[in-house]
Amino acid sequence: MAIPAARPERGPEGYAFPTGDENLLSWEEAERRLADARFYWLATTNPNGTPHVRPVWGVWIDGCFYFDGHPHTRWARNLAREPRASVHLESAANVLIVEGVGEDVERTDEELGRRIAAGWEKKYGRLVPDPAARGIFRLTPQRARGWSENLQDGTVWTLGR
Repeated sequence: MAIPAARPERGPEGYAFPTGDENLLSWEEAERRLADARFYWLATTNPNGTPHVRPVWGVWIDGCFYFDGHPHTRWARNLAREPRASVHLESAANVLIVEGVGEDVERTDEELGRRIAAGWEKKYGRLVPDPAARGIFRLTPQRARGWSENLQDGTVWTLGR
């Protein structure tokens, strides 16, 4: 995957987001954090427009977030109806939010399925999915945002998918 375009985050007057490119976070570091994270917060939209946020397990592979769950959970039904979703890492001091399109991938190819299962086994050691046989969910990122507590490195990446 090519390194996505980056720009400074924007906020209301008085926020300490950068005004130039010199303090922007690297996409390589963002992807490392996404791959290393153990827990993720998934945000979807309920039918009445209210947010639905749940912790999920998952793996970051080839620039996408793969996560498992029953297709009848509220968040899975939300994604089937409205695929736009976000994933956020746990830290509020080192923010990383990925916005994109979620989908139920009914089956992956064998090689990708093995990589997802191996990453899952290494990270969690149990409840390993079988994406090549039973499917898995995928969030394909369109944009990501990250910043540290002082905001001076606030970065927005456009992934253009």
